[in-house]
Amino acid sequence: MKSLLSRFAALPFLPYALLFLAIASLTRLALTLYTGQGKVPLPLWPGLLVRGAGFDLAVLTWLLAPMLLWAALWPARWRNTRWRGGLRLVLFFLAAALLLFGALSEWTFWEEFATRFNFIAVDYLVYTHEVIGNIVESYPVVPLLGGVAALAALLTWLLRARILAATAPSTRPGWRMAYAALALALPWSAGQLSNVDQMQFSANAYANELAGNGLMTFFAAYQRNELDYDRFYATLPPAQAARILGELGVEREPLSRALHPEDDESEAFDPAHSPFKRPPRNIVLISVESLSAKFLGSFGNPDGLTPHLEALARDGLLFTRLYATGTRTVRGLEALSLGTPPIPGQAIVRRPNNDHLATVGEILRRQGYATFFLYGGYGYFDNMNTYFAGNDYRVVDRTDFPKASIGFANVWGVADEFLFDNSLTQLDQTYAAGKPFLAQIMTTSNHRPFTYPDGRIDIPSPGKREGGVKYTDYAIGRFIDQARSKPWFKDTLFVIVADHCASAAGKTSLPLEGYRIPLILYAPDLLKPGRNDMLASQIDIPPTLLDAMGLPGDDHFFGVSLFEEDAPGRPHNRRAFISNYQELGYLKDDRLVVLGPKQRIDTFLIDAHGEATPTTTVPRLRDEAVAYYQSAFKAFKAGELKMDKTPRVAATGRQR
Repeated sequence: MKSLLSRFAALPFLPYALLFLAIASLTRLALTLYTGQGKVPLPLWPGLLVRGAGFDLAVLTWLLAPMLLWAALWPARWRNTRWRGGLRLVLFFLAAALLLFGALSEWTFWEEFATRFNFIAVDYLVYTHEVIGNIVESYPVVPLLGGVAALAALLTWLLRARILAATAPSTRPGWRMAYAALALALPWSAGQLSNVDQMQFSANAYANELAGNGLMTFFAAYQRNELDYDRFYATLPPAQAARILGELGVEREPLSRALHPEDDESEAFDPAHSPFKRPPRNIVLISVESLSAKFLGSFGNPDGLTPHLEALARDGLLFTRLYATGTRTVRGLEALSLGTPPIPGQAIVRRPNNDHLATVGEILRRQGYATFFLYGGYGYFDNMNTYFAGNDYRVVDRTDFPKASIGFANVWGVADEFLFDNSLTQLDQTYAAGKPFLAQIMTTSNHRPFTYPDGRIDIPSPGKREGGVKYTDYAIGRFIDQARSKPWFKDTLFVIVADHCASAAGKTSLPLEGYRIPLILYAPDLLKPGRNDMLASQIDIPPTLLDAMGLPGDDHFFGVSLFEEDAPGRPHNRRAFISNYQELGYLKDDRLVVLGPKQRIDTFLIDAHGEATPTTTVPRLRDEAVAYYQSAFKAFKAGELKMDKTPRVAATGRQR
């Protein structure tokens, strides 16, 4: 046995194995120290380090597998060639450089998202132009890569004697069979004994993430980009789920009925029960990149980053307890167009069969509206162009802007002020053609690398997150000022809302404050100013728009209009939905129900500061959460979110 172990220890695999384990362990330790005791209590450190070492060993088995196969297949005539030593040194240098580059990537990813590699990292590999360009504009790439190469060369030099002294794999048939068997058995055994779900060893999300290994979490995210709800999550009998939603007033009428209500069911515009003096004719929905509520003075920020938004909030209607459904732009676009709770895995915007859905744009197009999706970046990113074009929006992205109209751009998109300039052109042309419009405008400037034109704000470019927020605030204020001179302004409702927060990291997997976003409804000629503190979700905005305009169709959504009053005798339905790619949260009555894979259900009590404490599960809230998410998943998979062949109707709206 001792001879067997010594033979394996002398093989050329050992330096690579030790290198990987050392870099993985040091990366974990560095990230833990960077995160600090304030977020990861010291008693959790031994557990995350020991558990992490186990994950590193599991990943090592997969990395050793091709080396063992190489040993099994290595031709005998190549055993003692003159170039064998040089090849070993080159391969070790390349391995060291790749592992060090991976550690550097993990550091930057953690700095941005406070997680190990996840489905965001998987997506980023698809969109190499934006991602590589973003990295080049955000970091000193050449010095960093030079440092990686230099350190890899130093390690190779220091370990050269051990690398060259290693014995070549035996060419005897018995040993070849042993190498091949181990190449299959080791990763298979590791797969049976370990998986990313075992990272959840504590109630602290930071500690759980730190325990993981980036390669393991990356490939797990790749495999789990789409999760089957019925297979992985708690379910209810469909009839019971439908009954619960019906009790909450979520009846989701077929569009043929929702767009053509019976006369006795018509909800005519009534100024006595609406904050609007008259219904708006046009909607401009501004989806602001990464605008966390915490950046606004209205939510307690003392830094004065959003003076223009504060002015709009004072003269408009500000909603203070609205929550984003997810952590990606595609989740926000899904919620703001489709009004459905997030389903596990990838957002609907990026899934197949997502055309001709019952989006607010498709509904309004059938009622005679011009509908736009205007984006300052390249809309092929995250499938945005395909999704919106397939749902009857006219897509206008940076490729459609005249070059002379773009005064500044980075890899992520044109500066927001030039996006708004081009949007004004489209809206003016639509008004001149005599058509009402819905325009959804997606900004980009509040995103790394946080660059923008000089002289606009008092934070020089690149201005990090604070500069990105303040510049976007400037651009929105400038856009509204320009719109005031337009003949369509007095009949237009401006909706300003974030797509998601700047960060959703926290001590729990779904930290509530990481999802809180502002919502401002601004229409000084139509809307009474005010402040609304009721709990609400991003998915409530699409039915709210139809309700505000006095148009039919709002009863088809999972969301509920923010102006709809609770019916007497019916359970109140003010709740919010938050999620990451696999955990689904349902917030109601100061409790957060979290549905997870393996039918896991956790409940947290939420205090006045948004902090979560584990508590007992309330059966009714649990069932409501399951009913919503299960029904949303089924509706998309079964095609129930598709538009039916409803005849088009004129854009006259409901009568006052």
